[in-house]
Amino acid sequence: MSDAATLESFRLADSFLPVGTYSVSYGLEQFVQDDRIEDAADLEALLATYLRRQVGPAELVALRAAHAAAREGDLDALCAADRRLSAVTLAAEFRESSQQSGDRLLSLQTELRDDALLTDYADRVAADESPGNYAVVLGAATGLAGVDEREACLLCCHGFVTGLLGAAQRLLSLGHTDAQRILDDLGAVMTEAVEDSADRTIDDMTPFAPLVDVLAADHERAERRLFAS
Repeated sequence: MSDAATLESFRLADSFLPVGTYSVSYGLEQFVQDDRIEDAADLEALLATYLRRQVGPAELVALRAAHAAAREGDLDALCAADRRLSAVTLAAEFRESSQQSGDRLLSLQTELRDDALLTDYADRVAADESPGNYAVVLGAATGLAGVDEREACLLCCHGFVTGLLGAAQRLLSLGHTDAQRILDDLGAVMTEAVEDSADRTIDDMTPFAPLVDVLAADHERAERRLFAS
């Protein structure tokens, strides 16, 4: 991987990236409100479930498909992966959060990069012909930047976990050391999720985390919410 691609991966993984992921908790807020998550051990177990049951079999599969489509200049395949990811994401808040973050990342990338595929993809998203999910936009952006597919998947996992750890620090009494320990402990789970996604096609997107979906639905109806999801 070139230095330019490596630096681009660093930029896309940085919490400084203005895509709004700090405003989402992907159901974690409801887990805390229902007293299902009380300490660092509970949190680590939940994040491992997210990685194995949702991120790996859904977001990473879509990311890989988008990465390959971008490398091949195949806009239709890119949009097909995008639509499929929305179709298998049950929680409305998760779909909305993914599309909002994806829209911000896509807008940012089209401002920074003069690329016909990204421009055409943005036009389809604007026309409601493709949802513009974050994982798909990230796959396209990394593919066009020359970031290795596996590195892009690890980047996605790292960003997901760090985002939820940031949310947890606002919802729980979670210190920085505990957050870093969880991030370090989940390294093997991230690798497992990436490897599990490697041989799946978009027809094999099979996220299965029923309790997460149920609590996400509860969160939609909550009277007071700190996070958008």
